[in-house]
Amino acid sequence: MTVLIIGGNGFLGAELVRQAVSAGLHPVATFHSRPGDDGATWHHLDLRDPLRLEEVLETVAPAVVINATSGGADWAVTAEGGIRLAQAVAGQGIRLVHVSSDAVFSGTGRDRYDESCLPDPLTPYGAAKAAAETAVRLLCPNTAAVARTSLIIGNGRSEHERLVHALADGTRQGALFTDDVRCPVHVTDLAVALWEITRSDAAGVFHLAGPDALSRYELGELIARRDGLDPARLASARRSDTGLPGGLDVRLDSRTTQQKLRTRLRGAREFLSGNSPELT
Repeated sequence: MTVLIIGGNGFLGAELVRQAVSAGLHPVATFHSRPGDDGATWHHLDLRDPLRLEEVLETVAPAVVINATSGGADWAVTAEGGIRLAQAVAGQGIRLVHVSSDAVFSGTGRDRYDESCLPDPLTPYGAAKAAAETAVRLLCPNTAAVARTSLIIGNGRSEHERLVHALADGTRQGALFTDDVRCPVHVTDLAVALWEITRSDAAGVFHLAGPDALSRYELGELIARRDGLDPARLASARRSDTGLPGGLDVRLDSRTTQQKLRTRLRGAREFLSGNSPELT
């Protein structure tokens, strides 16, 4: 089975490629700026270019596409690119696993968000992700899986881990918010779960987040302790006092998805404890 990983040189995409190579597979992946250095076949792709997308799909002829690209708040990439990809794979009968985000939710009026909850984003990024996943569900209702996740952490390489180190060593000014709550997931666990979904024929919405709901400040403290840094060097603040847009308390409820998976999604308190076994 040929699987094409869109965004294979990103944080999550690189882990998907690494796991495939470790399993003795020869994955195919796309890059935007530069190819990765893993044992994959690489194709340049800009999701804003429909002709190039068609060329890559024709060349690779995948059975499944995993869209692990981020694109941030760039509407042309995250929203229109995701929609364009859904249209292309639907027309060719290709299965799609589309990675989405908890940013599609506002964080208001609910204790937790399960797979049945409808998007109500507050940010341009969240709106772009919501638009893409809605198109995926409408265009590929029986062949696509939408996998929403939360803050992705892993082995010091994630954006949040790098921020904690920069704040602790004084190379960056700022604070971690005590009222911005998410359900962090380890990149290794997330990639294993995505591969499990990819190999199945499951369709619909899946939530792939850890069971621990933590503020960004609490998460920063755990990272600092794991890495031998002084948590006291991390400044705290309240996001609600800054006027920055976005949901404050967005807790993905992954229990329904977890019951369907063999892969166990660890909580941040476990995988940042320093003695949690790493998945391979």
